[in-house]
Amino acid sequence: MLRHVVLFTWTGATDAETRAEIVAALGRLPADVGGMTAFAVGPDAGLVQGNASTALVADFPDVDAFRAYAADPRHLAVIAEHVTPHLAARSAVQYEV
Repeated sequence: MLRHVVLFTWTGATDAETRAEIVAALGRLPADVGGMTAFAVGPDAGLVQGNASTALVADFPDVDAFRAYAADPRHLAVIAEHVTPHLAARSAVQYEV
């Protein structure tokens, strides 16, 4: 199994409503794209200053399933329409579980 973890930091101009819309759009990826065996996305709880704004964790049965998801036009559309316009920083890692 492959785990995909992404940390997003939004720009200072990204208001709370827009942040919620981004999380909602990301949250629709399992239904719209699929391929994962587990999925979670949510905003930072605000407990520690300096954290990223939002985290996404998705598990895939194998590398091929992850690559199919990563290249899927519906996934890429969510990134282009909702994420990229508000992104200050992004960090990601994929690892075997």
